[in-house]
Order: sequence, then structure tokens, then C-alpha cells
Amino acid sequence: MRLREKNVFLTEADSSAGRAIFRRLAAEGASFILNSASNGAAIREELDRIRASGCKVMVVNLDLCSRDDVDRMLETASREIGEVDILVHNNDLTEPGTIEHGSEDWFRRLIHYNAKSAFICTQAVGGRMAGRRRGKIVFVSSIHAEKPTGSSFPYSASKGAVKMLTREAALRLGRSGVSVNSIEFGPVEGDDERFRSDLSLLYEHYRYKVPNAVLGTHDDLAETVLFLASDDSRYINGADIRVDGGFLMHYLDGKMKRTAE
Repeated sequence: MRLREKNVFLTEADSSAGRAIFRRLAAEGASFILNSASNGAAIREELDRIRASGCKVMVVNLDLCSRDDVDRMLETASREIGEVDILVHNNDLTEPGTIEHGSEDWFRRLIHYNAKSAFICTQAVGGRMAGRRRGKIVFVSSIHAEKPTGSSFPYSASKGAVKMLTREAALRLGRSGVSVNSIEFGPVEGDDERFRSDLSLLYEHYRYKVPNAVLGTHDDLAETVLFLASDDSRYINGADIRVDGGFLMHYLDGKMKRTAE
């Protein structure tokens, strides 16, 4: 069990990605602080299973852009579960809109949810980790830190901000034994609708733009999170690991590997 006696703070537990991550990490013995907008209602079955396996779980519903709220939670958690050993920031909100017509509130909402929350959590959790001279921070980001969506520029901007936060935090916190890395996650089922664009053709026939014509899943993401959260990644710091099956290397549609429908 690679994460036995390790405490994980997961910032978005209710999503498909969040559920896959904490299921996988629980199988390796981790205990959890799970930030859940539903106060645990959306993940009740998963919570029952991991508690039955002996994992400790604390469910919270925090404003991750409030340093005071995060600090109070960490103090409570330190008494009830213990200090956070692993921070997994997986906030991932996108909403369609354009540069020409998008509102300031729309821009602020996505930047705050995806990027400001990453900064606040890194500052609060990373500071405590640095004091103990150990810890792991994993940002679940997106290939759209590199490639525009054509449908939601604040989403891409927020993921680009997390990319640079990874490097800045790795440089500073790495001096205190804390590693900071990000995962640039690629397409899964449904992303053609999520990133539907009247400008970009990136997601047209997107399955076949993966060289092997097989889309990834959130379980693939969870395996990468586990690797970065464990001692297996001891010498990795400040890295952006792309998990997209080669999607962003796509070159010519005429050369796609098409499978029988």
C-alpha cells in the first residue's frame, strides 16, 4: 500500500475525476479530506465503501478562494485526521463564451474556481508542508494550458495560470522537500460537447486524433495522480505530465486511424 498513513486533501470530490481519484488512492491506504459541494450526498456510496475499508474520511464544503476557510479546515483536520501529506487540486470548471461577448463575471468565476483556488490551497497547505519538510502537491490541469479551446478562453487562461503556479511553487517549496507537479489531462468521452466551438475543429472526430483511436478515462488520470502522490515520483518536481494518448500531436485528419463503427 503506497499511501498507507497518508492524508489526502482533494479539492473537488463530486466530479467523475474526483471520484476516480479518491477511489484509486483509497485502494492504496490513503485517508481523506474531501471537498464536496454536495456535502457528500453525490458520493455517498463511495464514502461508505472507503470508510468500510478502514480509511478515515472528513467531508467539507469550502470556499477554496477563502484563505481563512481553508486555514480553519486544516486546523480541524490536523486534530481529527492529521496533517495533509498530499494536496490534489482538481477544480475544473468550464463555461462557453467568447472574448467579444463574455462578461467580466464569467471571466472572474472561471479564474477564481480553477486558478485562484489553486493558489490559496497551495499557499495554505504548502506552507504547512514546508514546515514539516515533506509533502506532495498535484494539480490536475488540462491540455488547454497549451492549446486554446476556441470556446472558453478563461478556462484556457486559468489552466495556463496553474501551469506556471506549478513551476513557481516547485521552485520555492522544493527547497523544503515538497514536490509540486501538474497533469495536463486530455480528452475523454463527452469533451466534444464540453468544448463545442464554432471556431476550432479540434474536437471534430476527436477520438481518431488520438494515435491509437482510443480515448482515455478518469481511471487513467487517477493512476497518474497516484504515481505523483507516491514515493515512486521522488525525483519529479515542477513537471507538467501530459496524459492525452498523444492527442495534441495530431497532424493531418487524412492520416487518422479510423476504426470500424
